[in-house]
Amino acid sequence: MTRICILLLGLFWLASCGGHDEIPEGILKPDKMQAVLWDVFKAESFTSEFITKDSAKDAAAENLKLQQEIFAIHKISKTDFYGSYDFYKSNSRLLKVILDSIISRESRDRYPGIKPMEAE
Repeated sequence: MTRICILLLGLFWLASCGGHDEIPEGILKPDKMQAVLWDVFKAESFTSEFITKDSAKDAAAENLKLQQEIFAIHKISKTDFYGSYDFYKSNSRLLKVILDSIISRESRDRYPGIKPMEAE
């Protein structure tokens, strides 16, 4: 009986460890999420750097318009994005991969002449 309990606990443990990197249906895949999030970051930066300095414009409304344009470009909905964003926020390892990719991309864009180190 003890062996069966240990076996069942071991199987339960293995089942709970596997599949954490699986992306559920309805959640943007990491590459797509990276592209959308990169554009959202750029839009927020644009809003904070330029739109907020224009007293004739409502920064929040302008940022919302930019986000809607981004979602249209990527052919997703606001619900798709924020549902995916919540999923990745709750899966820190997956979010870290996406954010690291965005940082690498920004560095490549900022310093195009610098090439990444090659693995030995």
